[in-house]
Amino acid sequence: MYQFSGKLKTFSLALMLLGVLGIAYGFFSTPKTIEEAKEIIAHQSSHGDAHGTTHVTQESNAHGSNDHHESASGVHGSDTHVDKEMSAHGAHNDDSHAEHVLHQLQNRPWSALYVPLFFFLGLTLLVLAFYAAQRVAQSGWSIVIFRVFEAITANLVPTSIIMALIVIATAMHFNHLFSWMTPGTFDPASPNYDPIVDGKSWWINTPGWVIRSIVYLLLWNAYRWIIRENSIKEDTANDGGKTYKFNYNASVVFLVVFMITETLMSWDWIMGLDPHWFSTLFGWYVLATLLVSALTVTALVTIYLRSKGFLPAVNDSHIHDLAKFMFGFSVFWTYLWFAQFMLIWYSNIPEEGTYFVARFTEYKLPFLAMVGMNFVFPILLLLNSDFKSKPWFVIIGGIVILAGHYIDVFIMVMPATVGGQWGFGIPEASALLLFVGIFIYATFSAFAKAKPIPEGNPFLEESEHFHYYNIEHSGESSDHH
Repeated sequence: MYQFSGKLKTFSLALMLLGVLGIAYGFFSTPKTIEEAKEIIAHQSSHGDAHGTTHVTQESNAHGSNDHHESASGVHGSDTHVDKEMSAHGAHNDDSHAEHVLHQLQNRPWSALYVPLFFFLGLTLLVLAFYAAQRVAQSGWSIVIFRVFEAITANLVPTSIIMALIVIATAMHFNHLFSWMTPGTFDPASPNYDPIVDGKSWWINTPGWVIRSIVYLLLWNAYRWIIRENSIKEDTANDGGKTYKFNYNASVVFLVVFMITETLMSWDWIMGLDPHWFSTLFGWYVLATLLVSALTVTALVTIYLRSKGFLPAVNDSHIHDLAKFMFGFSVFWTYLWFAQFMLIWYSNIPEEGTYFVARFTEYKLPFLAMVGMNFVFPILLLLNSDFKSKPWFVIIGGIVILAGHYIDVFIMVMPATVGGQWGFGIPEASALLLFVGIFIYATFSAFAKAKPIPEGNPFLEESEHFHYYNIEHSGESSDHH
């Protein structure tokens, strides 16, 4: 039996502590008044060349603050009524722009928390879905890593609790992450009225959003609890395969529920941040991002536990298959990314193209880096079949892939919530440390609570003797495989 080592436990707790302290600092250091926001805007403007703060001008255009008229003293006289109106109009726009920037700055610690929360919750969910798919397919190769899948899915519990708290805090207006929650958005008499969002009010509304979010989390955790309990029960069950069949049927139902809830979740939690924009591919795109990350994490955890001697039945062929999935779904992600980007960019419809304009102008470096890290690097590293069996190659590729897809989620969220007021500082790094710590603690403590090999699974022997077919075996009889 695996024992969760004291060093690893201490390390995970230290990460969580550092994360909490850094997040607290992020909230504490956030500007609280419009005057503080104006000082930040002035500082950004004065250092625009050094920091590339084009976002100040772009946001000013969006909020009318570039409508300020130059001094009209040489045309109308400084004491004219027109000049006074212009001054008042300019002051109002300055305040409106400063208030908008203040909300963005106040969103930053929330967004810094939201990005890794969604990333780790999502990849854990996809580990659960991939595990369910293995049960439904009655796959033989993966049985010896079933306990790894199950251990990773333990992270679903703490991340779901934190997501539920974020959902409630958002609905209670503790943050401004979702612009459609601004008071007056659905009121035609309000200056904040948004007819486009109001047209989607049948779906985009606070009660429905909160209820759906809680339902998603409850359904996912219910299946995770049921399948974990019955998977352990399989080890000693002597019921003619009834427990195994129950787990099969439960997994079939879950996969149907998952495909529906994952799509709706991606609309509610990510696409809803940009309520004017939509993409019919978006649910699949988010699925691909999280699935690649899930498979990568599974490979890394499996390699670690195997190196410590706790997964003796896992051989190079199992690592090779995990790496094949990493490679294959990296290509799938690229296909979806290009299909979505190319069609929207080429058609050049303003209400669609604005999504990528914001990301390609203010987030150009992470935007382009993400494409290289999520496609070019996996292709170069994992295309060779032999490399897929080498753990250190898989580890290098996995770290880059995880970083790339974290950046992917980062640029899904940040442009809509903080605009140009983004960066990667203490709040972002601390939130990432927090969820890495939670992941390590949840995963390895769960792995220690059950036998490392699911002894009651009928396909276990096939999995223990699994070997992939490659060119070295091409001359052998198929009976040997």
